[in-house]
Amino acid sequence: MKNEIKAHNNILELIGNTPLVRLNRMTEGFQGDFYAKVESFNPGHSSKDRIAIHIIEEAERKGILTKGSTIIETTSGNTGFSIAMVSIIKGYDCILAVSSKSSSDKIDMLRSMGAKVYVCPAHVSADDPRSYYQVAKRLHEETKGSIYINQYFNELNIDAHYKSTGPEIWEQTGGQLTHFVACSGTGGTISGTARYLKEQNPKIKVIGVDAYGSVLKKYHETGNFDTNEIYPYRIEGLGKNLIPSATDFDTIDKFIKVTDAESAHTAREISRKEGLFVGYTSGAVMQALKQLNEEGEFNKDSKVVVIFPDHGSRYMSKIYSDKWMEDQGFLENETVEETQAIQFVK
Repeated sequence: MKNEIKAHNNILELIGNTPLVRLNRMTEGFQGDFYAKVESFNPGHSSKDRIAIHIIEEAERKGILTKGSTIIETTSGNTGFSIAMVSIIKGYDCILAVSSKSSSDKIDMLRSMGAKVYVCPAHVSADDPRSYYQVAKRLHEETKGSIYINQYFNELNIDAHYKSTGPEIWEQTGGQLTHFVACSGTGGTISGTARYLKEQNPKIKVIGVDAYGSVLKKYHETGNFDTNEIYPYRIEGLGKNLIPSATDFDTIDKFIKVTDAESAHTAREISRKEGLFVGYTSGAVMQALKQLNEEGEFNKDSKVVVIFPDHGSRYMSKIYSDKWMEDQGFLENETVEETQAIQFVK
């Protein structure tokens, strides 16, 4: 009798069930225990694999997606990559409207996955016809047989994490977690995960991470959309200049803001101290943990889970480039560890 070949049918079967990893050196001196849900272990290297497969398969189930269809989406890069990956396996065309703020690494990756990419100016209002929101809508109207994922206003974005990320974290922690901290962009990850976790234990505190230049924190606190809060910032996939309906603000207890520079440095620090090569938003959520610890948010009994959304390889031309960091003025207070030069032996 021959041994059975143990193989997955395709790469999509690898989505989800990502590991929970204890944070050690990054949290030395902190009150409590801290764990990262490392989403780069998804085959598309980010948490966005979860929404891509869920939304696309729901569209198939409802008969909205059929052979020859085109999938269109607005993305800062990660969702686009995941949609392109799923489209390859399922046989759909993929068109993506991308913010010019996205790293060149992300844009090149999208093209390498067979997607047609439209790069749109980042620092225009959401209703500007050049914005990636409006460009995606126009492409959808112009492309026969297309569907528009529209992750910012799609309830399935929340549902994907309610059905996967939330249950995984609850099981991995044995229900012991006291805090859940995640960056908020479209809001699907934090909302869906929080919704599930709070159904299990309403006492779990959910903290969203926002960027300076984004409207989310103030909207959560006041209910007002304040355009004076909006200005250009560099972190990708975090914060917004509009209010996404895929954010369930009722599941979030509070927001904390982080800076571009500190988030970039903290991402590099995670790589050096924990051996986890993470992206810009992972640096942002870790920076938020530092600030929350300083504010006395945690105690010795705290069990804290954070989401590390994606992989550092998507930011080689940005936060892991000394030249880019210097151009942004981020290396003015650099550490020796960060700027150890490459030595060429002659």
